[in-house]
Amino acid sequence: MDIPVEYGVPQTRLTRVRVSNMVERVREAENAIVALMESQGYGEDDVFAIKLAMEEALVNAIRHGNSNDATKFVTLQYFVGEDRIIVSIADEGPGFRPEEVPDPTLDENLEKPHGRGLMLMRAYMTDVRFNERGNEIWMMRLIEPAGGQSAGERDASVAGE
Repeated sequence: MDIPVEYGVPQTRLTRVRVSNMVERVREAENAIVALMESQGYGEDDVFAIKLAMEEALVNAIRHGNSNDATKFVTLQYFVGEDRIIVSIADEGPGFRPEEVPDPTLDENLEKPHGRGLMLMRAYMTDVRFNERGNEIWMMRLIEPAGGQSAGERDASVAGE
């Protein structure tokens, strides 16, 4: 699946990384994205929210999508800009139907261990969508500028420009 047009960023601006289906390899890619967010001046709340959503999607890809199979891969695509971050995570599994995941906030599901990660991703990201097969997630979070300034404008004002 290509990047949704509504995300406002062309496919050519995405960085693509393919990593082995191991938590350590996936964490390295995640840490690189977090470092990029921090270098763009993202606030703590944004970094926390995005990191949590990425971790949930990555763990789902490794455990559920790829069934912890070390011979499989996870593919990340991402864009970190001043006003938005876009992350795509795809696994090699058969996929799933997100609409069939039970709502973890309903009384009958409170003690069941399914659906919380998806709920968190939807809560913390501006947009979450899946490909038709259900083995690729696209997430975008719009970044609110601190004090009405973009990250680049904040950097310039801190530098005294």
